[in-house]
Amino acid sequence: MEHHTKQHPIGTGFTAATTADEVLAGIDLSGRHIVVTGGHNGIGLETVRALSKAGAAVTVAARNPERAAASLAGIDRVETSQLDLLDPASIDAFAARYLATGRPLHALVNNAGIMAGPLVRDARGYESQFAVNHLGHFQLTLGLLPALRSARGARVVNLTSGGHRISDIRWDDPHFKDGYDEMGMLGYGQSKTANVLFAVELDRRWSADGIRGFAVHPGIVMTTRLGPWIPEGEEREPWLSDDQMRAMGLADERGELILDPDRELKTPQQGASTSVFAAASPLLDGIGGVYLKDNDLSPLDEDPHDVEFGTDSDVKSDVVPYALDPASARRLWELSEELIGHKV
Repeated sequence: MEHHTKQHPIGTGFTAATTADEVLAGIDLSGRHIVVTGGHNGIGLETVRALSKAGAAVTVAARNPERAAASLAGIDRVETSQLDLLDPASIDAFAARYLATGRPLHALVNNAGIMAGPLVRDARGYESQFAVNHLGHFQLTLGLLPALRSARGARVVNLTSGGHRISDIRWDDPHFKDGYDEMGMLGYGQSKTANVLFAVELDRRWSADGIRGFAVHPGIVMTTRLGPWIPEGEEREPWLSDDQMRAMGLADERGELILDPDRELKTPQQGASTSVFAAASPLLDGIGGVYLKDNDLSPLDEDPHDVEFGTDSDVKSDVVPYALDPASARRLWELSEELIGHKV
């Protein structure tokens, strides 16, 4: 099938240890306008820093623009704008403000996200990980379509995860009326599968307009603030205990984080590399609707194996077939339009 044949590494020359600056070396992004959601901490901050260093003008979308601006101090050509991905009105307002500037949008990096934690629903009754990680970014992307078209060559980059292997879309119960697990990892897995399927269908629908879609697995960057949704202004508690971190092979006996890019354990600079690769590398010209990892196309894992979350297992991050299935991608797009009440 077509979605299987696309997923072959193209030999970029980059590795799991490559940094964002190394990916963009020699690339001039002057005159390019890029939006990065959650671009003020962790992988997002390093994504913005590298894109700015290469000459791009970056708009960082954040729930608290003032706090985000403080994190971004000293980075050139960056501005902040308010966006709450759990609030449909906030999403529409952000898109309207951006369109009002008249600027084209050369890349949209849907970077913000939440992970795991207890079951939380938004005002519509939607499970929060699906609502933030997928539906919020889906609504944002549709709202910014005129600016993406006006760029005459644009990319939409969805941050996903090898965690997509935890769960396909729960078509009969996406909002977890039943079956929400204690750590919330099924909800996370579903949302990450949605990120990939969204990129697949976006590319099919919009590539004729010069808009290409990519899903990016950045690796495991434990220094980011990824975790459950929290009310604005509250501090997020660590969602994994020291014992769990050690059991998963993420920390050593002293509790220090382990860095080993070949095992997906990366610095923020390494984690951001595949995001900027997707957003700006000419090596991807003419390509789209694919899942990327380690600065290349991921191979397809035709035989995904289940692993128990929370153990030091050989957890693979290669993409699996259900996350690329074109029929599922179309079905999710139509479901998402219904859930947000907006079609294009």
